Amino acid sequence: MNLVVWAEGNGVARVIAYRWLRVGRLPVPARRVGRVILVDEPAGQPGRWGRTAVCARLSSADQKVDLDRQVVGVTAWATAEQIPVGKVVTEVGSALYGRRRTFLTLLGDPTVRRIVMKRRDRLGRFGFECVQAVLAADGRELVVVDSADVDDDVVGDITEILTSICARLYGKRAAGNRAARAVAAAARAGGHEAR
Repeated sequence: MNLVVWAEGNGVARVIAYRWLRVGRLPVPARRVGRVILVDEPAGQPGRWGRTAVCARLSSADQKVDLDRQVVGVTAWATAEQIPVGKVVTEVGSALYGRRRTFLTLLGDPTVRRIVMKRRDRLGRFGFECVQAVLAADGRELVVVDSADVDDDVVGDITEILTSICARLYGKRAAGNRAARAVAAAARAGGHEAR
């Protein structure tokens, strides 16, 4: 297959494909035949490199500026790593809510082979490893830009879970207060002070 056809099919600009060939970073074997550059992509894996999507999420609409900053930072990182970005997905919603339409649509899109995120907690509070394993089994990958471990604040996680459950049971108005009281009561019962 011609290099230009391969580049268009994999969401890579022609100029970038030629640059990758010139510096030896083209992810598939290629050879020059006269003036034409042919890519020897394995027959069983057409379009294996696919599109890359940048995914950004925040919990509330008040943080809209941070969402834009997150997209710019992740896109700049991908560009510096010479990863072509084909799609940008932004979402405002809780990390505990499992039915986020935008993210589920992104996971179901077979043309997206790589999803790039700022931090692990942008995917969800729990289950990062499961989503990563499922994507890897499909030949896709989930890339985290800031791989430094986010402090696993167990009290914070429990507070968020209790807030979510209380909001469903009692309504959103008193959910935060009920969750805080529940954490404080659990801390007193365990002999520790709540923070």
